[in-house]
Amino acid sequence: MQETIAIVFDFDDTLAPDSTSSFLDTRGIDVPHFWQHKVLPRIEAGWDPVPAYLYEMIVLSDSGSPIRRDDFVRWGKRIKPFTGATRIFDRVRRHAESINEKVVVEFYLISSGIGDILRHTRLARQFSDIWACDFHYGDDGGIVYPKNIVSFTDKTRFLFQIAKGITGPECRREPFAVNRKISQRQLRVPFDQMIVVGDGLTDIPCFSLVRRSGGYALGVFDRDNKAKWGRAWGFIEDGRVSNLVPADFSKNSALSLSLMMAVENLARKLKLRAQTYQG
Repeated sequence: MQETIAIVFDFDDTLAPDSTSSFLDTRGIDVPHFWQHKVLPRIEAGWDPVPAYLYEMIVLSDSGSPIRRDDFVRWGKRIKPFTGATRIFDRVRRHAESINEKVVVEFYLISSGIGDILRHTRLARQFSDIWACDFHYGDDGGIVYPKNIVSFTDKTRFLFQIAKGITGPECRREPFAVNRKISQRQLRVPFDQMIVVGDGLTDIPCFSLVRRSGGYALGVFDRDNKAKWGRAWGFIEDGRVSNLVPADFSKNSALSLSLMMAVENLARKLKLRAQTYQG
């Protein structure tokens, strides 16, 4: 059994403010109008929310203000993460090693946001792999069509890939490899060695899968966005998450302490499991 802990983050409103909305804002788009009067009517007409917003971005691009890959890259480099987010990764690693020197902590990002934004943020280097929505680009670099879509239960597919050790270039070349049947003992990172951190409805399947399997699910919310408080509290009422805390990663914040406690409990469990197996 591998002594590996996988911490899986969402991005938008979890590690930083919504990267798609902020990108649109920089281009002079009326963001509330985009979501309420462009995307929402498509959802009400039966579209899945994620391809709905990707399609409407293509419509925007085709309407006279082309959106190109370089635009995403530039915005990704400018995104400012939430307080303490740039330092939380090393702090978690050090804390886990102080409990169990053999444990390895890996970080992954699974998001319904735009991959070419997220892969160029200052946090991107911390992740062993990043899965997000991607566009196919035309010869001029402009967005043409959705290439990859990550939505709701799509996110659980990547949890299975983490569990089975199917990450990096292999999972791109062999998209059906995740369906290989392997035993619990063969899993590289079982679900009870995972922590999922997210804020939104697309994270619920991951919350449920990991928590049901003995791992931890931490729900976060933006304390400045009161409009989303009700949705966040619903995670607690429905038993979706282990804890619900503000999106603040500073050293003594509730989120930072919750992450440290979850990692510590897993590190101790792995140490005891290893000692029992050796004995």
